[in-house]
Amino acid sequence: MSYLNDPREPQEEIVERTPARIRAVRIINALVHAVCWIFALVLILHILLVFGEANPGNGFAQLIDQWSRGVSLGLRNLFTPDGPKLRTLLNDGLAALLWLIIGGVVTDLVSRIGLPGPRRVWYRRTLS
Repeated sequence: MSYLNDPREPQEEIVERTPARIRAVRIINALVHAVCWIFALVLILHILLVFGEANPGNGFAQLIDQWSRGVSLGLRNLFTPDGPKLRTLLNDGLAALLWLIIGGVVTDLVSRIGLPGPRRVWYRRTLS
């Protein structure tokens, strides 16, 4: 006796998502994730250069300093302790942490908007 078409058995309802839509959400999330991590890494690199007392006249140190100013989210002068190392650690460290949080929040929102449904379930079981 076969139970394949038994009406008493639970049936699975497959909810198909458009593959192009899923791919678009994944690409957008990957880009957002990569940009936020790059910004955080630039800020961390700036912290390391300040702690290592890098030559401020060096072209690479200047590039990282200018780029970190651009991605510091306006937090460059939030904390003003006496030492430049502690000031850089607090301000740029907080900005780096915020970039990682922003990346997580934005990718979650893109997933929730781009792939609506209860907890992004790919299939639902229904009892008939």
